[in-house]
Amino acid sequence: MAQRRQLEMFEKGRIVGMLESERSQTEVSRILNVNHFVISRLWQRFQRTGDVTRRPVSGRPRVTTPRQDRYQSGNKCATSEGQYCQSTGFGAHSRHRNTNFETKCLQETQSCWPVCQKTSSLHSLHVCGETRSFELEFETSTLECGKGANVMFSDESRFSLSTDSRRVTIWRERGICFEPRNISERHHFPSRGVMVWAGIMTDGHTDLHFFDTGSVTGQRYRDEVFEPYVRLFRGAVGPDFILMDDNAPCHRAVLVDDFLETENIQHMSWPANSPDLNPIEHIWDMLGRQIAALSHPPSSVTELKRTFQEAWKRLSPQLIHHLIASMGEALYGLHAMGNPEVKTTRGGSILILPTSHLF
Repeated sequence: MAQRRQLEMFEKGRIVGMLESERSQTEVSRILNVNHFVISRLWQRFQRTGDVTRRPVSGRPRVTTPRQDRYQSGNKCATSEGQYCQSTGFGAHSRHRNTNFETKCLQETQSCWPVCQKTSSLHSLHVCGETRSFELEFETSTLECGKGANVMFSDESRFSLSTDSRRVTIWRERGICFEPRNISERHHFPSRGVMVWAGIMTDGHTDLHFFDTGSVTGQRYRDEVFEPYVRLFRGAVGPDFILMDDNAPCHRAVLVDDFLETENIQHMSWPANSPDLNPIEHIWDMLGRQIAALSHPPSSVTELKRTFQEAWKRLSPQLIHHLIASMGEALYGLHAMGNPEVKTTRGGSILILPTSHLF
């Protein structure tokens, strides 16, 4: 079967010569093993312009020369990232197709740095400038002005009947890895579970809301969350009420933004590519650990919902107040560090902070 590929100038000349000698395009395609569509376009261009050279295209070249590849490999550790990009002039999309390098984009400079292809699954990124500006804005406008009690931190999370985590390790002796006591069963497909939403504030929290079936769309988020929960809390708190949620697709739907504007609800901008500093994430983690540690864990979705409701009712208001209050300390510590590191793994992001600034 004929294959499509980039033709060399010698091959283009042979094609034109064979076609000028009154051979058909089908015959030339079969002889040279070149796609018939390529030959047809080449012949049309030659008849129109009298030339078969490749026309110039706009944009940066998609490949680098062997000399540039050698320069990349020899200077990747000797020069800084800014000096490297300034001296080479390589753009964010300059990459050789056959080289053994891959690019890692840096958020602040929007440039690329070559790293070895065989790396571990743990990489280090820097917090972008948008996150730092959010930290300063949150500190000045919310924490220092005494508006922390008016912020509702909300989020949804999914909990399954059986864990899908593979982070289970045990201590064992050599040669006994296949014994039954050292083998744990694992479900390759997610088991049944529930998607639950809740919101917390300094003075209290909302009731749990379970999304029964289907995906959480913008319309369901507005009808099932904003209408019965958020709007009531906004009326109780007053015009200083501030809603916080992350950048999930259902949170940024047009109808959701229209609802916030219609009900005059202030929305806290939560930047993308930022460390997850939402205090409610710690509550989800705590509840999940409590349920997993039960002697008789739930075996059905109904029991799982009932267990969550009981654990949510036992939630201490002092604990919620402590988590929200410690967010300011974590932000101050994050900003004081200047360039904190975020360890990104396949399972998510982990913010590296000093122990004195942890929640």
